[in-house]
Amino acid sequence: MQTIEPTKTHTKRRVLLWLLAGVVLLAAVFVATAQADLSHAQQSLSSAADYVWSQCARYDRIELATQTKSLMRVIQSCKQSAYDLGTESDPPSSALQSCVETNYLSGIFLLDTSGRVLSQYHESGQMPDGIGEALASPALLDTAAHPEKRYAIRLDCADGGKLDLAATARPEGAGIVVVYYQTPAEHINSFNLSIASLLSGYKTENNSTVVVVHGKTIIASNDEFLIGSETDAVPILQQLSQQSGNTSPMGIHQTDTDLQCIKQDGSSRYFGLMRPGRNFYIYNFASQYNVFYYMPRAMIFTLVLYLIAVGAVNGLRLWAIQRYREKQLASQQEYARQLQEKNRQLSAAVEQADRANAAKTSFLSRMSHDIRTPLNGIIGLLEINAAHPDDAALVSANRSKMRTAAGHLLSLINDVLQMSKLESGQVVLSHEPLSLSQLAADVLAIVSQRASDSGITMEYTSSPDSLPADRVYGSPVHLRQIFLNIYSNCIKYNKPGGKICSQVDCLSSGSDTVTYRWTISDTGIGMSPDFLSRIFDPFTQEHSDARSVYQGTGLGMPIVKSLVEKMHGTIEIHSQEGVGTTFLITLPFQPAPGSDPRSPVAPTPGIRGYKLLLAEDNELNADIARVLLEDAGASVTVVADGKQALERFRQDPPGTYDALLMDMMMPVMDGLSATRAIRALDRPDAKTIPIIATTANAFTDDAEKCLRAGMNAHLPKPLQMQSVIETLVRCCGS
Repeated sequence: MQTIEPTKTHTKRRVLLWLLAGVVLLAAVFVATAQADLSHAQQSLSSAADYVWSQCARYDRIELATQTKSLMRVIQSCKQSAYDLGTESDPPSSALQSCVETNYLSGIFLLDTSGRVLSQYHESGQMPDGIGEALASPALLDTAAHPEKRYAIRLDCADGGKLDLAATARPEGAGIVVVYYQTPAEHINSFNLSIASLLSGYKTENNSTVVVVHGKTIIASNDEFLIGSETDAVPILQQLSQQSGNTSPMGIHQTDTDLQCIKQDGSSRYFGLMRPGRNFYIYNFASQYNVFYYMPRAMIFTLVLYLIAVGAVNGLRLWAIQRYREKQLASQQEYARQLQEKNRQLSAAVEQADRANAAKTSFLSRMSHDIRTPLNGIIGLLEINAAHPDDAALVSANRSKMRTAAGHLLSLINDVLQMSKLESGQVVLSHEPLSLSQLAADVLAIVSQRASDSGITMEYTSSPDSLPADRVYGSPVHLRQIFLNIYSNCIKYNKPGGKICSQVDCLSSGSDTVTYRWTISDTGIGMSPDFLSRIFDPFTQEHSDARSVYQGTGLGMPIVKSLVEKMHGTIEIHSQEGVGTTFLITLPFQPAPGSDPRSPVAPTPGIRGYKLLLAEDNELNADIARVLLEDAGASVTVVADGKQALERFRQDPPGTYDALLMDMMMPVMDGLSATRAIRALDRPDAKTIPIIATTANAFTDDAEKCLRAGMNAHLPKPLQMQSVIETLVRCCGS
């Protein structure tokens, strides 16, 4: 017996392998998470810097637009003042005051062409500081020589306010008009934005520090202690400026937008970047503890998981070794027991094979007896007829007995085949005469009590004219199932005090087909358009709680639709929520004898004069069919397989044959292939000539295969001449 024993050498080697794998795993996690943290820091720092840059640029644009708008207003006021004062060389002080008040100005000057002040008026009573230098500006004095020229400038006041000044020439060269409007610092601070206010309380994703620098002064930051400081006093900002163009921590050539690593105090590290603006610089930096946030956590988490995995694997290994030992110890006993069990199973298999052979022999024996009984009768009667050919009465009686025995033999074969079909799970519709009025009465009798118990009224409308053929061929069991399912839904989903109305109408009536339509309406809860489109899907219901409220499975309507389609009918459903539902069931039927006792049944026309092409590979069957058809008055041409039938039909001119009788199982080319080939021929009668299948495959699906191949009808063997004649007349006409 072989066992697994851990040795010291194997244990040491295993420990070293686990340690090496752990180191490699931690190194991989370290590299991956460090790169991920750096990439995330690059993205978040860059995003924050971009945001602040855009806000600063927006502030500049707003400030510039505000300044331009203010200067344009002052220029307009200056033009208006020059117009109002006219050419008078020494206008009174009241005129100057009126210009100031009317045009919302702070003061006005009248200068001669050389720039000397002729007169002035100040709303505050005195001339602002610093305005005298502006009055001596050559650009301002140049307006006297160019009447169309305007001069405007914004001056900074000592108290932090702004002074907007404008100048223009007076009419007819009388001098220069200078006006100004002064905005106090209090007003600017109250209504204007500032770059410092942009970062007030601003929080970044990784707790980084954002700094906006104008010149060498920090004018804004989310760290209030830095505002007003010089950049030379902040070493991190100096290094960020100096390292632009070096290599980044990720090995990429450094630009102004890349992440930079800054070392501080030996061991401390910061990561940051710089963004240049129009007249400012933006810095954004964070400490290594904020940048490498996930890396240490990921390594600790990986180490814990790795230790758990190592412990689990080794525990499983020890458990597997123990289990293996236990299995090895029990294997000898199990082996002996299995030998005994195998011997017992072999004995049982031999006995089962013997029983199966006995059952097969018994089945074949019974079938042989059941088949031989009518067959022996037929053979015996044939021998009697051969021995007494002159006794016409005896021969005729024996023929009748042989026909009965043959029918019994055919019924026996059909029963065996039918049992095989039932075991395959396929539904087979019966074809038997039934009374539609009686079936309706049976259904109503079943559902009326249930409707009454639910407080629902049922109305059924029918008349002799609505059922011209009451007796038809059909499958009563499945018809009853269709209507019971529909009435059950109408009752189940109705309202207390509701109503169910039923009506039957005849859509068309002929000698071989009659079509009826049943209209069943209820006053129930109705269905939504969405559910109505899915009502025939299996297990589909309107509401999720329908199975518990209405006790349904969602299979009723799919079953009804399948049965209706098997009967070659249609079903339509119209519904409106809260109003009710209407079911329209249309079904075709074949009238049964005795459908209308008021009119005699017309005799079936014969086939005398019919020209038929018969394809049959069995010579005996071909002779029998030919003789029977010729005895009925038809002209028959016989071929041995489907290919000969195709060639014969192709060679003979149109109109040579009235119909084709086609066997299904033939050599060279079977009946289905021959039919498809004939229907594909390019001649006028190839698509219309009746082709009737004659085959021993007598099931419904066999008939459907024939119809799909392009045949008009299906006749099972052995051929019954009455059915053959009726089918030929129906397909070809009288």
